[in-house]
Amino acid sequence: MAVEYQQIRVDAPLEDDFRQLIRLAVREDFDRQIDWTTVSLVPEDRIGKCQVAVREAGVAAGLVTLPWIIDEMNLELRIETLVEDGARVAAGQIVAQIEGSARDILSSERIVLNTLCRMFGIATFTDRFVQQISGTKARLYDTRKTTLGWRRMDKYAVRCGGGTNHRLGLFDAFLIKDNHLALAGPGEAIPPSEAVAKAKSWAGGESAGMKAPQIVEVEVDTLEQFQDVLPAGPDIILLDNFSLDDLRQAVAIRNEKSPQIELEASGNVKLETIREIAETGVDRISSGALTHAARWLDLGLDWTHDFS
Repeated sequence: MAVEYQQIRVDAPLEDDFRQLIRLAVREDFDRQIDWTTVSLVPEDRIGKCQVAVREAGVAAGLVTLPWIIDEMNLELRIETLVEDGARVAAGQIVAQIEGSARDILSSERIVLNTLCRMFGIATFTDRFVQQISGTKARLYDTRKTTLGWRRMDKYAVRCGGGTNHRLGLFDAFLIKDNHLALAGPGEAIPPSEAVAKAKSWAGGESAGMKAPQIVEVEVDTLEQFQDVLPAGPDIILLDNFSLDDLRQAVAIRNEKSPQIELEASGNVKLETIREIAETGVDRISSGALTHAARWLDLGLDWTHDFS
């Protein structure tokens, strides 16, 4: 098996990225002012209790962010999460309880729900794809087609849904695509095998005090390119928009000549097509749809009517 990309987990970089998003969200909602509606209607000393409930079945993701929201916004709230990220949840299920300043609950409601609706949606959509390829050898990967600033969070949600993270950014893998090939030669495109050789000469080395990544992946568009690059020994070959027949041929050739190289299928990956793609024998399937086409899951914040 090829060396794996970095997998997103709950750690300091994830928290730091999300806290920066919260600062921007606060600016969007408050514009350095106050929540005029809440301040005018709700007494400052009013205490409230509420529940966060899912309106439809799905997969939990993003509950880990709630303490960060409370801390970053300096809210006088106590929170209890009732399920863990990655758990399947039923329609109507309560996933968190919040108690404290009613003003703080109201002023943070949209930030909390926007975060959870988005992340539950990505995790739920990912889970649907993962279920489609159950029983095959293929693993499901996300891409860099994420909303600006949300990449770690989006990819964390993919992990909660059972998916696997592709490279995080431009810094953690060599991924040679057709536009790189077009500009890498003296006035004309170079073959993928030559590009792989150049990348491998850099892999694991150092430049300007920085350590280069280890993984070398190359994208090919045709079986001819695939057969050209196979002897160069990249870690992964991305088969872009291959037909099912061509995918099967590529797998057979790889199995015979270079079984250590992993094959990744990409292009036209939908819920309706992913099973037949997986059954060709590829090791990986990547889809930008996991993050750019996921529908938000419906969650709501409901008072428990226990006010003081």
